[in-house]
Amino acid sequence: ESLRFKEHEKLAHYASRAVDIEFNFPFGWGEIEGIHSRTDFDLRNHQSYSGKKLEYFDSLTNKRYIPYIVETSGGVTRTTMALICNAYDEDEAPSEKGTLEKRTVLRFTPRIAPIKVAVFPLVNKDGMPELARKIHQDVQKHFKSMYDDSGAIGRRYRRQDEIGTPFCITVDGLTLQDETVTIRDRDSMLQERINISQIVPYLKEKLSL
Repeated sequence: ESLRFKEHEKLAHYASRAVDIEFNFPFGWGEIEGIHSRTDFDLRNHQSYSGKKLEYFDSLTNKRYIPYIVETSGGVTRTTMALICNAYDEDEAPSEKGTLEKRTVLRFTPRIAPIKVAVFPLVNKDGMPELARKIHQDVQKHFKSMYDDSGAIGRRYRRQDEIGTPFCITVDGLTLQDETVTIRDRDSMLQERINISQIVPYLKEKLSL
């Protein structure tokens, strides 16, 4: 398990319980959020010094009481670090030469991936870049996306794997003939062909959006 709840042995004078949520980072356990029950300390003291009633009337129990306050503090930077560490993985994938090479991949859940989809032309000629840019313009109306035409297609896939992009769309020679593209899955590296008109519905289903 990568998460654990750590109870505080020593409590502040106003607290009845304190728990830290910790993540098992590569360098060890670290807090990502703290939760403290401050009981009715804050409102009771505010009521005492202000002279104003801060009680709540519960119509079900027909009783009045001063509500408890639960204080929580979470760090955005630490949580982001935990998400990246949890998603980080290394495996092997075929290189352009047909041999296996190490692949670095961030296996973000698609819903939280910073970039949802990338669009490539297979090569920068024969009308492929123009069509790929048009597809990208349509796709980015619905999803955070990226266009990349730099370098070999295999290297472009690897760059997207490294930043956790779930899907890559490639425009190739067949696209110009039958208006289909390949969509590559980041985790399985499998590709399937779909019609250009089905790209947005396909991604919405896969991304659960």
